Amino acid sequence: MSDLKMKEAALIYLDRSGGLQKFIDHCKYYNDSKQSYAVYRFNILINPSDVVELDAELGNHILHHPLKAAQVFQSVCFIAVKTLSLIGQLQTETQINIVLKLTHLPPLPSYSLNFCEFPLDYTSQRFYMIQGIVIAMTTVTKYTQGARFLCSDEACPLSKGFQYIRVHVPGATESATIRNDFVCNLCSSSLQEDRKFRVLGDKQIVEIITAKALHAFQGYSNNQPFRFQSLTIFLRDELVNKMNIGDEYKIIGIPTCVKTLQTSVCIEANSITFCNPKVPSGISDNFRCLLSLTSSSCWKFTAILANIFASHIIPPGTYNFLKLCLLMSLVQTRDCNKELEDCLDILIITSDTLLVDRLLNYSVNLVPRGIRHPVSTEIFPTLSRNNYGTGAVSIQAGSALLAKGGICFIGDLASYKKDKLEQLQSVMESRSITVYIPGKKFGDDVDQQTTFPIQCSFWSFVDMDSSSRKNIQKTNTLIGQMDCSLIPANLVEAFGLLINCNESSPCHSFLPTVQHTLKKAIDPEGLLYLASKQFTTEDFEKLLAFAKNLNVEFSLEAERMIHGYYLASRRIRTDSICGSKLSASALKYL
Repeated sequence: MSDLKMKEAALIYLDRSGGLQKFIDHCKYYNDSKQSYAVYRFNILINPSDVVELDAELGNHILHHPLKAAQVFQSVCFIAVKTLSLIGQLQTETQINIVLKLTHLPPLPSYSLNFCEFPLDYTSQRFYMIQGIVIAMTTVTKYTQGARFLCSDEACPLSKGFQYIRVHVPGATESATIRNDFVCNLCSSSLQEDRKFRVLGDKQIVEIITAKALHAFQGYSNNQPFRFQSLTIFLRDELVNKMNIGDEYKIIGIPTCVKTLQTSVCIEANSITFCNPKVPSGISDNFRCLLSLTSSSCWKFTAILANIFASHIIPPGTYNFLKLCLLMSLVQTRDCNKELEDCLDILIITSDTLLVDRLLNYSVNLVPRGIRHPVSTEIFPTLSRNNYGTGAVSIQAGSALLAKGGICFIGDLASYKKDKLEQLQSVMESRSITVYIPGKKFGDDVDQQTTFPIQCSFWSFVDMDSSSRKNIQKTNTLIGQMDCSLIPANLVEAFGLLINCNESSPCHSFLPTVQHTLKKAIDPEGLLYLASKQFTTEDFEKLLAFAKNLNVEFSLEAERMIHGYYLASRRIRTDSICGSKLSASALKYL
């Protein structure tokens, strides 16, 4: 009686939600098709809240026993097909493969799977919601969606018909669907697959990490150790190619334990949703007050910001020009799903790499996608074999794709080899990277290639006093007072801003920096300046998060200024005698 009640509720829900009409339309497609099918697959969209309101027991089955719930809908759909004569070729209920697609899960802690915590629950075979950033994905391969088996004994009545149908269920491996050791329930003879009825589907494997794990790539430290691991997601059929490396998604799926080359917990994805970050509603009271006090000038607020920025790292008033450029680059980052068109790459020429490194590392942590590139890893995507024996190639993200919409701080430019610098130059000019997948190396007949957009700004510096430079004869390749002779000119050209920060620079104040360093050595956690107390790191995070989501328009005065600049620069560049060799990219950034 309980099953009958649930079937009745399932039919009522399908009728009310419009799912029954979609099911009938899909049946018409199968019926009109000239192709013979062993398995008829149907996706049914389920709103758990509506089902629970209609029938609590059916709703409980959907949320906590999804495989049993699918059998309820399978029975209802089979009766509908037979009653309404929807598919003439259909013979048995097992030929109907029902996939329940959930719109959401209840917003309760018990339905969220936190893969920073241990142990993970992969035994209950129910739906969970997880959220993470894609760090790797494979190419698309095939899997067996369903198959027909027949008894090998021709005298057995089950040597014909569609009694033995096997379909893929969440968490099952290929061997669970296709094997040669199945036996007939009637005569115990071996079963043989009727290969012409095998149904194939698309499969893709994706790895994700929690957003908290990005702290490991930000030079993050709060004196508390933490661990993180990636989680494997199986995407099938209509979900294939719906995720992009570097994006963050909410995934509804069923955890399972997969034993292949290594035992690991995986998620069989049911539905995926792109995560749109919350846009802050405003800025802190202290910054709001400062903005009102400086409203008489369009420059004061920005100048004061640059002056007091990163006072935990360097004293106010030092490196103001560099800090202003860093703030401009940070404001150009994006949290939402938009193309980052106006990247602002920064290259710093300095002899005080320790201080500059600390400043850049502090600044990177102010945006969600600020990545400090680890020297032991790759900046751009790389290829590897996946661990699940599917034969697919796994594309690993690299720091640049992880920093999507943010900042990729790659450290000292001189630490990279020539081929890496050439690759960096090419990416910065085209804002994309193409990954070539050799077919022979990875067991495929055809070579493939995939192009990824690079939507982040690059920060780097060059050490003027490194030992590798001291004994090299300087050339006349000077920009202002900066010696760039050891960095390829085309690479320097690719950066949007080239900043000089050395002892001879007016932006470097020597004595305040020494005093700051000594005081910090005595009291590392102390707030040395009033600005540090009034405008905290959290205040700057809120300010940047708010400012970068503003829709900015040029005022008429600004447009006139820019127009006048272009006219003036054109005259200078076209002057054959006193003209300046100003490149198109430099003009664009200015």
